[in-house]
Amino acid sequence: MLIHKRIAVGGAIVHTGTPMKILEFAFIAYPVTDLARARAFYEGPLGLVPATLHEYSPSVEYEVGPHVLMITAVPMLKPSSDGPCLSLEVEDFEDAIRDLRQHEVTFVREPYQAPLCRVAVVLDPDGNKLIIHKRNA
Repeated sequence: MLIHKRIAVGGAIVHTGTPMKILEFAFIAYPVTDLARARAFYEGPLGLVPATLHEYSPSVEYEVGPHVLMITAVPMLKPSSDGPCLSLEVEDFEDAIRDLRQHEVTFVREPYQAPLCRVAVVLDPDGNKLIIHKRNA
């Protein structure tokens, strides 16, 4: 059965056939270099509670609503401020910003009002970016 076929058209790749059906995001993994230090950040200023501690790898999973955030110190993944960025929807933007400042979290983009939301960008201890986000009412 043909599931997916790639055809070159004018230098571009065009996909035909039936693409795979993605049901949901299973989890997002953030690479870290020091799991204990990273846990102190994610469980301290961010207030996340571990849902799964992996025995087979240096990883911890946090359930956030219906989603899972994994922090992991596996060698094949390297932290980067240029990689994907997770946006965390917070209940109270001002309280979240105040708490992050009290924990001396590094801001790479100070809080600002966008047309549809309030936003700030912070770094975890390994330099991974996290967006602190609150949709406008």
